[in-house]
Amino acid sequence: MATPAKQAAIAELSEKFRESGAAVLTEYRGLTVAQLAGLRASLREYGTYSVVKNTLTELAAKDAGVTAFDGQLTGPSAIAFITGDPVEAAKSLRDFSKANPLLVIKAGVLDGKPMTAEEITKLADLESREVLLAKLAGAMKAKTSQAAALFQAPLSKTVRTVEALRAKVAEGGDAQA
Repeated sequence: MATPAKQAAIAELSEKFRESGAAVLTEYRGLTVAQLAGLRASLREYGTYSVVKNTLTELAAKDAGVTAFDGQLTGPSAIAFITGDPVEAAKSLRDFSKANPLLVIKAGVLDGKPMTAEEITKLADLESREVLLAKLAGAMKAKTSQAAALFQAPLSKTVRTVEALRAKVAEGGDAQA
């Protein structure tokens, strides 16, 4: 039977799993406290980065229905609980791990679906949500502009034809008079 403190820690971790849109499991062996503080600062806008106990995390993940970390909880582990933009958080983790190769991204979960370290890197390579939405809006605007031009073309062609006929009739009318 777990002590009340451990039960509280499990409940807190379970709640973090449920509240987060994504979570990334990392190993931080060899990083200094200052480096970890820098990582936390870079992730602050998107979520939290917490050093966790493997056994308690395993129990909390099971309680929250997260299976992505099964067999991955070995060594010194920390989890980035992401409540903001998962793409930007993945970029922060990827950039930090490039600068500090001792940070190892092990696995993750995004909207309940397990992710490998490679998939997290691919997620980091995506453009941000705002950029993708702007591109989509631009494409939609271009399509509506094309449609408007397409609908307007027969009308403007008809107007030019009528104007040419009117001019011809005016010329012909002057010649007969």
